[in-house]
Amino acid sequence: MNEMKHNCTGMESKLADLLLDPESVSAKVYAHVAECDGCRGELEELKATMGLLDVWQVPEPSPYFMTRMQARMREERESAPAGLLAAWFARLRADFAYGPGLHARPLVATALTVMLLIGGGTYLDLTVNDWNKTPQPNSQAAVVHDLQTLDSNAQLLDQMESLSTASNDDGD
Repeated sequence: MNEMKHNCTGMESKLADLLLDPESVSAKVYAHVAECDGCRGELEELKATMGLLDVWQVPEPSPYFMTRMQARMREERESAPAGLLAAWFARLRADFAYGPGLHARPLVATALTVMLLIGGGTYLDLTVNDWNKTPQPNSQAAVVHDLQTLDSNAQLLDQMESLSTASNDDGD
């Protein structure tokens, strides 16, 4: 008996596509499923699972579930453990789990809003003051400034030349 070895890599998603949207699957997948016993068995298992899910009914929750849950949460919150440190940790845990008695979110939101308004106002004030400033005309023209720079460079070169001449005279 001659068994053929099939390459079933990546067939899981193609089998799901074959089951859910058969028109989108290529003919190669149909041919592979027809020849491969493992993939055919997997497809049959998927069909059986989908059939069971179609028949399954979601159980209705008990009408008193939320009432009992809130009573249990209240009991946990009010139960006082023995010891000061244990009570402190229990209170901290209850605050994180059930929320603190004093809700600080509106206070934090208000504080952040005030900080944003103050910061924005300060930025706007600085920006408006920069807009209202008139630019000061440059007291020196660019040509005068360039000539002064060249003159100072010439003085510097003269000083360096005199130092060079003085060091040559000392060395002789």
